[in-house]
This record gives sequence, structure tokens and C-alpha cells, in this order.
Amino acid sequence: MVDCGCTVEGYNSDMSRTIVFGAKPTASQLEIWDLEKKDQAAGFAATQIGNTLHEVDAAARKVITDAGFGPEYKLPGLPHRTGHGKGMDGHEWGNAVKGNKTIIALGMCLSIEPNISIVGEFGVRLEDCVYMTDIGPKWFSEPSSSIDKPCRN
Repeated sequence: MVDCGCTVEGYNSDMSRTIVFGAKPTASQLEIWDLEKKDQAAGFAATQIGNTLHEVDAAARKVITDAGFGPEYKLPGLPHRTGHGKGMDGHEWGNAVKGNKTIIALGMCLSIEPNISIVGEFGVRLEDCVYMTDIGPKWFSEPSSSIDKPCRN
């Protein structure tokens, strides 16, 4: 997993990618990477003005639980929050986590970064950040399209 970011004019970015070096991904790695892509998309779809950050976490977590992982924060599965606020600090309040009733509003910025951890084997995280417009979330960066293409360009 590569987790990186930068600071531009005082604002912080954040992005994570999971890739396989030196070998072809195994069938299990491909399956979990594809599942991770689906749970990130579910988190993105739930990131709507008027929804709560709890709902973002619940949407991503449901994909993982429906696939037989978890439930809740149990491993194998998603052991931490689905995302966090973004801005002047790398990790700002506004965690997409169970119980957070913060309502998503116009102009908010947050990461959507669920992960799937399988202890003793591997984990997969895809992290991208969004900003809230009046018509819904917009990605700051394009999400990864496949395990062997971490960036679209």
C-alpha cells in the first residue's frame, strides 16, 4: 500500500493505492481488490448532502459484511473508519465512522478510504478525497481503475 499526499497553499491532499510489486496478483488479491473498489463506490454514493457521516461508513461496511467479512469492526474486514475530514490538516474531524451524526454539507471535503484487512495475508485500501458540490460529491482525483493501474493517466 502506498499512502501519500502533499500540501498546496496550506491545504493537504491524501491518496492511497494498493498494488502488487514483482509478481502478478493472486486470485484472492484480485477478488479483495475488486471488493474494495465496490465498498469505496458505496461510500461515495452515500456521500450526499443531508446524509450523515455514519451513513457513509455504513454503506461501505455493508458491502464488506455482505461479502462475509466483519461484521462491524471485526477482522477480517474493515477495522477502522471509512474516511476523515480534509483541509488544512491531513486528518481533520469529520470521521466517516459508526455513530457520527455529522450531516454532510456543501463545501465539506473528506476522504473515502475503507479498507479490507485479512490478518496474516494482506490488506487492500483505496483512498481518494471528495468535495461536496450542490449536486453531490466530486472526486479530487480519479479513483484507481484496477490493481495494476493505480492511476488512470
